[in-house]
Amino acid sequence: MIVEAVVGNLAELTEEERSGLHLERIALSGPELRKRVQRVMTDHGTEVGIRLAERRELKDGDILHREGSNAVVVSTLPTDVLVVAPDTVEQMGLVAHSLGNRHLPAQFLGPGAEVPELPGHDGLMLVQYDHTAEAFLREAGVRFARVERQMEIPFRHAEHTH
Repeated sequence: MIVEAVVGNLAELTEEERSGLHLERIALSGPELRKRVQRVMTDHGTEVGIRLAERRELKDGDILHREGSNAVVVSTLPTDVLVVAPDTVEQMGLVAHSLGNRHLPAQFLGPGAEVPELPGHDGLMLVQYDHTAEAFLREAGVRFARVERQMEIPFRHAEHTH
């Protein structure tokens, strides 16, 4: 089977529509979610060729093929991340500057984001796990946790020059 377009997402379906579907899942890591062309295997052993016509990132729940009550769906694998919860704006500036100098892609979550390992925060910074970043955070006395987290958007490096 060759897939050339995403036909929808499970989140767009009603509860009733989802409950009637038999799902074959394709588990993809962050870098694989960005690839337009790849050969993958579902959890049922079906080989699928992905050759997306449009340039886009795959997301958890994307439906790659649907026929009757059967669907082939993307399932994102958890990513090893450092979740950082600075206590002050000064600490946040230090962390953002220091980790930015390491060119680590970052994502940010607001005060309402729930991370059981870091209760009571004013916002979070997430970066892919890096042992030097972990050592820096520990040495700087910044609250952080290393967790496996299913990322809604995969990490990617921004284009830039010096």
